[in-house]
Amino acid sequence: MDFSDLAIMFASSFLAATILPVVSEAVLAGFSSVEGANIVLLVTVATVGNVLGAVVNWWIGGWLTHWQEKKWFPIKAKNLEHASRVFNKWGQPSLLLAWTPFLGDPLTFVAGLLRVPIIPFLIYVTIGKSVRYILVAAGAAAWL
Repeated sequence: MDFSDLAIMFASSFLAATILPVVSEAVLAGFSSVEGANIVLLVTVATVGNVLGAVVNWWIGGWLTHWQEKKWFPIKAKNLEHASRVFNKWGQPSLLLAWTPFLGDPLTFVAGLLRVPIIPFLIYVTIGKSVRYILVAAGAAAWL
């Protein structure tokens, strides 16, 4: 495993946290199955990349709130109100699910829209994403 492998792991995990259809679990599983792979390092790089991608979503969500009064704003006030109610019902711990397909990216975006403070955001998102990557890497290493 060299720097380029880690760069690929980072890039795929970062992009997977955006709306782009990148599957970082497959990249991690592939690298984890190689004999002598440093699984701890791979999981760490994947987690950091994926969390930073989620921070980009959070930041975009927060930045867009400056424009929510504009007609072109992509989220209608009633939808934002609904998202706020749902998010507040489950609270910040719902960010533990930021790793899930189809739910994770909008969840991190809404957290930014709703101005969830960065420290709790980072804690919950990091826990959820790291547990997912640990399970993927361990499963791949054991199975392959």
